[in-house]
Amino acid sequence: MFAPRDPDEYLLDTERRVIRVRRHWAVLVWDLFEAVGLLVGLVLVSYLVPPGNGWLVQNVLWYAGLAVLVRFAYQVLDWYVERIVVTDKRFLITSGIFTTNVAMMPITKVTDLTFARTLMGRILGYGTLVVESAGQIQALNRIEYVPSPDEVEDAISGLVFGDKKGQQQDRFSMLKARRAAVGKRKAAKL
Repeated sequence: MFAPRDPDEYLLDTERRVIRVRRHWAVLVWDLFEAVGLLVGLVLVSYLVPPGNGWLVQNVLWYAGLAVLVRFAYQVLDWYVERIVVTDKRFLITSGIFTTNVAMMPITKVTDLTFARTLMGRILGYGTLVVESAGQIQALNRIEYVPSPDEVEDAISGLVFGDKKGQQQDRFSMLKARRAAVGKRKAAKL
């Protein structure tokens, strides 16, 4: 009932899934530091409360610590259920634990694909993809913390812009076929 749907359920029968990943774990680093910092602060304040009359303050501090842990667990679960799916026809990002959100954009709308990696991205293995479409800002404009960004970018570039090597081979084979056809016509006229 509360379990999020599998992203493959949103795919059409005619679609072929090319990429299915979740964001890199580095997206949780700031949330982890925040939770640890809050917990350390709560423990320090708890030790500063005088013993005896401070039982109410102690209970409030420990419930606040529990709330921090529950919030961090929710953030980890939200990261875990979010998926980035690229098919041969569209981009999809599914997210949400209780309410499922599905953002999608057709591959045919993509006009430009920008790829960036910060120093930390190079060290930890993530990057950012900026997907642009003709004159509009789509729901999938900026996809951050993409794992294995080189492979993901190569696969998406192949889908969006086509296999350049294959296109060149097709073009050269078409030129050879035309030359052969013209040569046969000239030979037939003689």
